[in-house]
Order: sequence, then structure tokens, then C-alpha cells
Amino acid sequence: MPITLKELASFCDAQIVGGDIATVIYSAADIQSAKTGQVTQLTSLKYVKHFESSMASACFIAEGFTVDTIPENIALLVCKDPEMSFIKALEILHPARVYSPQIAPQAVLENNVTLGNKVYIGPYAVIGENVTIGDGTTILAGAYLGKNVKVGKNCQIYPYAVIYDDVVLGDNVIIHSGAIIGADGFGYKFRNYRHVKVPQVGNVVIDDNVEIGANTCIDRGALGSTVIGSGTKIDNLVQVGHNNKVGKNVIMCGLTGVSGSCNIEDYAILAGSSGVADHVTIGQGAVVMARSGVAGDVKAGAHVFGSPAKDKKTAYKEQIALSKLPELLKKVKLLEEKIQALEKAAD
Repeated sequence: MPITLKELASFCDAQIVGGDIATVIYSAADIQSAKTGQVTQLTSLKYVKHFESSMASACFIAEGFTVDTIPENIALLVCKDPEMSFIKALEILHPARVYSPQIAPQAVLENNVTLGNKVYIGPYAVIGENVTIGDGTTILAGAYLGKNVKVGKNCQIYPYAVIYDDVVLGDNVIIHSGAIIGADGFGYKFRNYRHVKVPQVGNVVIDDNVEIGANTCIDRGALGSTVIGSGTKIDNLVQVGHNNKVGKNVIMCGLTGVSGSCNIEDYAILAGSSGVADHVTIGQGAVVMARSGVAGDVKAGAHVFGSPAKDKKTAYKEQIALSKLPELLKKVKLLEEKIQALEKAAD
């Protein structure tokens, strides 16, 4: 949505330095590709070289952040937090698609479905028995909601997401395409040379303001609930096993796998491709670094790396030592040869 520089600055709590307040801004872009009519941001010195040659019409920059050369074509939008101001700009310039409330004629609604106000249900979506859907929720084409599902207000469920029976979603929850919420947990007992399935009769409870990425799977509890706390954000292609308790404002990056019955406390971060064994506690604010394998509890605030994961400083020292091993082996071989030559001379 086009907007003048003056209007943009007002919406984003920024002060204009240079430029023409009547300049029209059409969209946003990164600092390396921004063109005339676009706004960008500069938040790090390493991008100054791109800023100096940028064709952008405006740039968000922090108070007190100085650059030697400001291109004539760029108006500075000076603010306290340029990243947050840039997010506001994105929301204004690139507004999310809004779906007019309706129930598509191709949608399937089974018995006793309760719909709030201003709900959108797209073509070929299937809504099971006894489902409750809150005000302002959007369910896009081909999504499936099983029996007894409860969906809060202002949720967004993207095409072909699958939500099994008895799942509970809070308000402002986003479920992306291909995500499967509430599939059976992976539980078996080995008897008489075969794996006997343990019935998974729990559910999944997702609190407010959670976002679940595409093709992510969150398994139902075996007996109780798998719980995802409010404000938690889960990336694409993540596996969350049964009976996990995930706290508030947790981050789980792509390809992370969490086994069953774990406790991921508030504000923890699981970086890409990390893996967590079952019955493990990740403490509040702890960080599991990329491609780490966690086999035991991690203390609150700790940063761990490696497989098995350990304190990152220790893990880094071990990595450095391993990198020096080939050279060390050469030295040992030379010393052995010298010792052998001395022993032969002595004989």
C-alpha cells in the first residue's frame, strides 16, 4: 500500500532527516536490493558499504548510529528501535491478505459445529463434529479439523493443515500448511518379538499467540496433554513428541526433534537440527546450539553445543583440539623415529 514518507515516519515513530516528506514509499526491501520508492533498514556496521551505494528512498536507522556518507537519494528515518519500526513499515506496506467472512459451499461441516462471528472457512475444508471456532478465525482451503477441536479467536489455519480430534488452540494461533497437530505419539512395547502399539488417548493443547511452521508435527499425549506455551514459535519441519511440556516464548528452529516427555522451559532456544532425548529438561533461557544432541538435562541459561551436548566453551576447545590432531600425530611419529634412531645408536 503506497504511503508518503511523512505518513510512514508518523506510523513508525521515526524522525525524518533529509529527503522530501512527500516522497511516496511503495514497498520495503533489504539494503542490498532496495530501489527507488522502497524503504530499508541499517542496523549493523557491516552493511554500511551497501547503504552508501543503495538506491532506496528511505532507511530506518537507530538514534546515535552514525555513517560517514549518506546518499542524496536516501531520507533517514531515525528511531529508537529500527528493527521494530521496520516491522511496522512491513505491516503497513505489505498488509496481510484479509478474507471476507463466509463458509465456502464446498466446505464440509459435520454435526454440532459452533462458529463465532466473522469466520472464514475455505473450499474443501472439513470441520468435524462438535468443533468450536472462535471469532475472526480463518480456515483455508483443504484444512482438516477432527472431532471436538476447539479453536480460539483470530486464528489462521493454512491449506492442508491437519488437526486431529480433541486438540485445543488458543487465540491468535497460526498453523501453516502441512502441519499435523495431534497425531499419535510414537509409543510401543516389545512383546513376543513384535512391537505392540500403546494407544495414544491424550491430546494437544496450544496456548495463545503460538505459530507452528509448515510440515511440523506435534504428537498427542499418550494419556495427558502435549502442551505448547503461549508465545512459542516453532519453525518448519520440527518434530515434537508426545507428552512434551513446552513453556512460554520458546523458539524451535527447523529440523529440531524433541523426544517424548521432555520439559522445555520458558524462553529456551533450540537451534536448527538439534535433537533432544526423552525425559530431558531444558532449563529456562537455555540455548541448544545447531546440530547438537542433548542426552541429559540442561541448566537454566546454559549454552550447549555438540553431540553429546556440553557447555559450548568446552565443546569449542575440544573441536580446536581435534582440528590439531593430524599435525600432532605427525609430530609424534617424528619423535618415535628419533627415539628409535637414538636407541639403535646406543646399541
